[in-house]
Amino acid sequence: MDFNTQAQAMFAPPAADGPSAPPAGMFDNMPGYEGTLAGGGGGYVPPPAPAFPVPEPQPQPDQPSWNIPSITEDTARDAFALFASSKCCYSSAPAKDGVITNMEAFNTYRYRLETFTESRSTEWNHEPYHGQPVDAYAQPPPGPWDIPAQSPSFFVDGKQKIKVPYTSSVKSCHVCVGMGRKPCKDCAGAGNKVCWVCNGSGYRHGDDRCHHCSGRGRENCSHCQGQGSRQCDTCHGKQQLLVYINLTVKWSNNSDDYVVEQCSGLQLDNLSKVSGKELFRDSQYMLYPVLGFPDPAVAQAAQRLVREHQAKFSHAARILQQRQTIELIPVTKVTYTWKGNSHIYFVYGNEFKVNADNYPATCCCSIL
Repeated sequence: MDFNTQAQAMFAPPAADGPSAPPAGMFDNMPGYEGTLAGGGGGYVPPPAPAFPVPEPQPQPDQPSWNIPSITEDTARDAFALFASSKCCYSSAPAKDGVITNMEAFNTYRYRLETFTESRSTEWNHEPYHGQPVDAYAQPPPGPWDIPAQSPSFFVDGKQKIKVPYTSSVKSCHVCVGMGRKPCKDCAGAGNKVCWVCNGSGYRHGDDRCHHCSGRGRENCSHCQGQGSRQCDTCHGKQQLLVYINLTVKWSNNSDDYVVEQCSGLQLDNLSKVSGKELFRDSQYMLYPVLGFPDPAVAQAAQRLVREHQAKFSHAARILQQRQTIELIPVTKVTYTWKGNSHIYFVYGNEFKVNADNYPATCCCSIL
């Protein structure tokens, strides 16, 4: 080990399990970014007030019809047969031989409100310095909301990280104190360790010299190749760091559903897995709650959710677009007889899924 390497191992700070937090004095005081922290971020930056009046929502046009026809008996029977065939322990006899005696349709509406937002947060970041441009204090940095970002399509989540202009400066690495290397924690900076074969004695059996360490009782450390120090993981041996502010732009689609509960007997959890026929769609910058819907529960849910979304998301983020939709999920309660007994099953969704909790012909299967 040469003298410089020995000096670096001697004066460098003790090795830690992970990178230590940068000292507060390492970061410059940038106008407009005074609250920015390192690692944990400076929190979300609230959007500025709009420079122009917010456009008023536009009322949606009247819809011609809110209903769709119920399914046919053939569709109900085919869906039931497909359901029975998909179950290894279900006999196909009820689906094949059962006689449908009644079909009752239930209009189940699902209202969905989506609010697409953009939020911004800042944090100090650093990377090994290898000649990147340094521009701190060349001019004041632009504000967090003045930096252009490429937005994805509406209602599609996304994230973009942007290095804030005019915040980059070069600092000495705080982890290795600018030496580029750190003492090896596996050998405590010695460059060698006690031989694990002879346990440091130099001999194995009596006077037999240990062949693993050639009788020295110690072996070179494999982690640092006997140097006693390793390259700093933070600066990658460059000794200096480029320190700058990172802006994180996040686009989020915030969605809430409301399903009108019906007295069909089908659990609402089943409806989350199917789609319905879209009856209504309205997309604007800011929405009016849906008006004129025949089911008052849907209109009330729309008013509540629109109010909650605009209050919840307008403070910490910028609302870019809102969308409300109403689907009619077809639910048909089918009553049928088989072997003289009456039974029921449900056919629901555009996918014609079937729920039959009390299927009358099942067997117990076990795998030995």
